[in-house]
Amino acid sequence: MKHLLDKLDKALDNRIRLAIAALLTTDDKLDFTTLRDALELTDGNLSSHLSALEKAGYLSVSKRFQARKPLTEYKLTKAGRLALARHLAALEQLIQAQHNLTSP
Repeated sequence: MKHLLDKLDKALDNRIRLAIAALLTTDDKLDFTTLRDALELTDGNLSSHLSALEKAGYLSVSKRFQARKPLTEYKLTKAGRLALARHLAALEQLIQAQHNLTSP
């Protein structure tokens, strides 16, 4: 079972970072406010999780102005999509392994 745990991605092991990645798979880009409101987080909390995903190379960030207001948008990178797919596959393997252990 330990080998399955080792397959989990440390950057996506946190529920908030996993949720951010999941939300970004449904839309090409999401802005900071949309993510913050969807996840019901404070600005600081969201910012720290976004920074961790960006540092891992899983997010790209674009900043621009819209109607004279700053707009920061986030997008999953190819590496981020691949990491999420691998993380979810590892979770499925873990669940299946547990099921196999408890089945007669």
